[in-house]
Amino acid sequence: MRLSTLYRTVLAPVTLCRRTGPLQYRCFQPDFVPRDPKAKPTRYKYPEFYDPYGPRPPPSDKIVQLAERIASLPLEERMQIGPAIREKVMHPKLQPISVEGIDLGPQSARGGSSKAEEKKAEKTSFDIKLEKFDAGAKLKVIKEIRSFTDLGLKEAKDLVEKVPCVLKKQVTKDEANSIIEKIKAVGGVAVME
Repeated sequence: MRLSTLYRTVLAPVTLCRRTGPLQYRCFQPDFVPRDPKAKPTRYKYPEFYDPYGPRPPPSDKIVQLAERIASLPLEERMQIGPAIREKVMHPKLQPISVEGIDLGPQSARGGSSKAEEKKAEKTSFDIKLEKFDAGAKLKVIKEIRSFTDLGLKEAKDLVEKVPCVLKKQVTKDEANSIIEKIKAVGGVAVME
């Protein structure tokens, strides 16, 4: 037992402490008021809806009249209000958020086929595949492959010997076209996938 605990036990006022065991004591604050067991619980009045910003003043008559005029418009004109106000106040147009790669559950299965077709049409990265080459141009093809890859002589030779094979992955369309032209110039046939 700590010395400070023993010291507090001995010096604590007798009226505020109650010993509950040989080494335990319990002190009450002097302002502690025990709860009346017969008292009913306090009922609080809750608002009808929660407003985190607190009570707001009622709208002005001008705003009420404007809301009534908007409500009386036909549906086609009401749909034009949002874009017109956005242009007038110069608010930026809200951009749709991309949900690519996010599982949206059953709703993604319904609209996924049309999006998949669009993605195939908008492909931005391509793989370059070596289809074939002239037997006499094998050395030139190997040298050309080494020029746009970081392969050594042995790795490039092994790659060329197992034709058809992928030479480079994830390249842009312009880069892929230039590589295909270079391979075609030395006597090989490469395609873009």
